[in-house]
Amino acid sequence: MTANIYETDLPKTGANYVQLSPIAFIERAASVYPNYTAVVHGKIRRTWGETFNRVKKMANALKKRGIGPGKTVSVILANTPEMFELHFAVPMTGGVLNTINTRLDAATVGFILNHAEADIFMVDPEFADVAKGAVEKAGRELLVVDVPDEMYEGDNGPIGAMTYDDLLAEGDADAEYWKPDDEWSAISLNYTSGTTGDPKGVVYHHRGAYLNALSNAHDWGIKPHPVYLWTLPMFHCNGWCYCWTLAALAGTAVCLRAVREKPILDLIRQEKVTHFCGAPIVLNTLASAPDELKKDLPSPIYAMTAAAPPPAAVIKRVEAMGISVTHAYGLTETYGPAVVCAWKSEWDSLPDDERAAMKARQGVRYTVLDDIMVADPDTMKPVPKDGETIGEIFFSGNNVMKGYLKNPEANKKSLRNGWFASGDLAVMHEDNYIEIKDRSKDIIISGGENISSIEIEGVLYKHDKIAEAAVVARPDEKWGETPCAFVVLRQGETMTEEEVIEYCKENMARFKAPKTVIFDELPKTSTGKIQKFVLRKKAEAL
Repeated sequence: MTANIYETDLPKTGANYVQLSPIAFIERAASVYPNYTAVVHGKIRRTWGETFNRVKKMANALKKRGIGPGKTVSVILANTPEMFELHFAVPMTGGVLNTINTRLDAATVGFILNHAEADIFMVDPEFADVAKGAVEKAGRELLVVDVPDEMYEGDNGPIGAMTYDDLLAEGDADAEYWKPDDEWSAISLNYTSGTTGDPKGVVYHHRGAYLNALSNAHDWGIKPHPVYLWTLPMFHCNGWCYCWTLAALAGTAVCLRAVREKPILDLIRQEKVTHFCGAPIVLNTLASAPDELKKDLPSPIYAMTAAAPPPAAVIKRVEAMGISVTHAYGLTETYGPAVVCAWKSEWDSLPDDERAAMKARQGVRYTVLDDIMVADPDTMKPVPKDGETIGEIFFSGNNVMKGYLKNPEANKKSLRNGWFASGDLAVMHEDNYIEIKDRSKDIIISGGENISSIEIEGVLYKHDKIAEAAVVARPDEKWGETPCAFVVLRQGETMTEEEVIEYCKENMARFKAPKTVIFDELPKTSTGKIQKFVLRKKAEAL
């Protein structure tokens, strides 16, 4: 085939075609804004110039220790400056950063260390006991590096051969560092929760990390130099790519070890925080905080929430504090958020309840996501845009994972016909906004009727006496399954099972109301997700 005029004498060169990588973001931040604050943690305040210098030193130190393309650095760390730095230092070796969920047990962490073929394992003292057990279970040769933190109040001792600062001292900030010659190169490895078996390793590439980081800024409308509070674990989808977003915007990363209402609100005031992210439970924590802790908050404050759909009632209470909520949706396999409830000015005048309900929808695709559809998983035919017909959510675009590490069977099942199958069930509205109805495993089928656990939870959260709620299926001989609600009441409040059930019947179709109510604490992951698999086991045992 003869080349056309636009393909003749117009080749790709180093001047006009560069592989995309978030490494470029920290280079620019340090070059343009070297004296702007990059990281805050207790007494630590480092500029972008200082942070970039440390990152280059660590990258060189890791390279001297054998880290490069195809090699893995696993870490089990809290939200600390070192965790932030490693999101740049490890990719600058060509190696892959594996951030491990801090709530996992030793056996699971050991599995991950082996599956990822980790060469170096960095450990926060808070998780030293689990890490030590994991190394023993893994039974592989690897360098264990302790990462001390003055903000840690525990008494766990070191378990490694050296400290982070020892390793840092081995590096040369002036040495050349790696940049990808192929943006498809792996940048990070994140493991799924593994609630139904061994966790799967989700592989990200430099191109996807670069694009999703920029889309975070664009689709949330973040202006340059935000002050971002780390209420979201940096291990979770690499902090939803916000480590890289902050570098792109030359913002400030305010680190936070533990998500509790007082330190969150104190830091918001002290550092004049403008943005934070987290699961709906983070919003609920703030909404339920004593009034004296909510005084004198700066304005504006913007919060992005994802994970389980936030109840409209929670959004309403948080926005009453002066915090503007944006709802996003995504999965580990989509670099975190890939769908956002893009706000429209015509919704500004809606009553509070209706505004909150609109914000509880998942929304439309990120700018960098090529396409999204809600479809029948068998026929791949899109469902009608009627807001009622349930289908599975499918993604397509550059911010979809490379695939699952060493798991061709899972890749074949999840990446098919040009789409990533999410396993989430939703409806498509007439305005092209999607709304999740449930995970496929969380939908309750009672007497042949599909009941959304999320719909019941939304009703429960509206009750003034209820602080938290989660609904799962309970096996039933007659109906197959019935809704079982786990409820946490606000401090000092009382309710009976009958009162909760009757309240639901009064506020939704009666057949959808829970048949069982359990007053109990809700088990959660470190990212604030309610562990429904634990609740399902409890419901089955009733």
